Amino acid sequence: MTKQLLAAVALAVIAGCAAQTAGNERPLPNAKVILIIGDGMDDQQIAIARNYLVGMNGRLVLDGMPERVSAQVLTVREDNPAIPNYVGDSASGATAMATGVPVAEGRIGTSAGTDRDLPTVMEMAIAAGLRTGIVTTSRITDASPSSFIAHISNRYCQAPEDMVKVDEMFPQDSTDCSADYKSNGGLGSIAEQIADSKIDLIFGGGSSDFDAFIDGVDSMTVGQTASANGFTILRSPEEIEEAPSNGRLMGLFASGHLPEKLQGVDGQKAEFIEHVDGKPVWPEPFECEINPSFEGVPTLAEMTSAALEVLGDKQGFMLVVESASIDKASHYWRPCGHIGEMAQLDETVQLALDYAARNPETLVLVTADHGSSAQMAPEMTELSLQNAAPPGRFARIRTPEGAIMGVSYATNDSPYWEDHTGVHVPLYLSGPRANDVPQFLNQTDVFHIAATHLGLSDSWPGQ
Repeated sequence: MTKQLLAAVALAVIAGCAAQTAGNERPLPNAKVILIIGDGMDDQQIAIARNYLVGMNGRLVLDGMPERVSAQVLTVREDNPAIPNYVGDSASGATAMATGVPVAEGRIGTSAGTDRDLPTVMEMAIAAGLRTGIVTTSRITDASPSSFIAHISNRYCQAPEDMVKVDEMFPQDSTDCSADYKSNGGLGSIAEQIADSKIDLIFGGGSSDFDAFIDGVDSMTVGQTASANGFTILRSPEEIEEAPSNGRLMGLFASGHLPEKLQGVDGQKAEFIEHVDGKPVWPEPFECEINPSFEGVPTLAEMTSAALEVLGDKQGFMLVVESASIDKASHYWRPCGHIGEMAQLDETVQLALDYAARNPETLVLVTADHGSSAQMAPEMTELSLQNAAPPGRFARIRTPEGAIMGVSYATNDSPYWEDHTGVHVPLYLSGPRANDVPQFLNQTDVFHIAATHLGLSDSWPGQ
């Protein structure tokens, strides 16, 4: 597909999902956007977490947000961007929200087919002189956070040594980002791009990516490049409080992703249902407990609170916050892991709403990049009387209400991980014009909502 045709397709998609705002609509002074992404957070994840955290009759903070709509996740095929691919990943989902353009799986801020760099709402905010920040419980080079600040054809080109590699066990994870080497005139790996960026703060994990040597230089690490670019690098929660409030901050609080807050007692997770004499043997119920590895790790709310303090209230800003391991725990059959990450997200939503109450020019958006594998199912189905059992792995969670909740994972029979799903995802809103958003929209409209509120665009969905 030619660049001209791709541009026409992108414009048609944008025009189809957003129209010009009314002429009397003007951006608020010092407008702010807090976009909170629950990676893999669909309605199943929300319901599972609600039942465990506050009970069937309880309410999460999410449940009290004034507006909720449904968003269709848009993903296209790499070989033909005019044809949809109905199940996306974090890279395509976050890039759609960051740029307003549907792209193929695995792409970070780049178009399918032509590999063209797409401007992101965060880069537009930086260019307009607004403050910017990203907070995540993943490594900061992971797909969702990097989609707002980097451009590369493959999400796994996170550090310089990841740019070209062959994964024989999982060929789909092999990379060839050689065209993006700095030595070839490219922007470099995701870590290098973040180090070179003008973002005001970015908190999460992934210190190993910044301890690596930069492309073509064996005497300077990516982290040293970031420091030379004006970042103060933080390695512990204590250093957050001591950091200069008027500087640029990079928090690297784990070598890889930050640990999940909760785990099954003694690390229990979902397992296959065995059959003895043709009858299913259901797994024993288990409860959740604090993950010992979580000790000493900053919570999502703590990092977000620090970010809001640094960004302040005197100037407009764009802040992206991600609870990343809802998805990661679902991939690996850890129901307590994704429940704990939902708890972190909900706590952070309350923090954002409290900030917005003090700063009414703030628009709070809470959504997801795609759906996940976990779904609630009868904890011991009546079909078991006929010796039937769910396929895939299954967990029976003993809830604080004294009941048992069944959680099923059955997107494939792989021993490695579960897949994503193509379900609609929720979009919760609070703040100026939140009730103007139509009840059903495309994921790419998140870009238009955020950009229009910040005065960076004049498109608004449904008008």
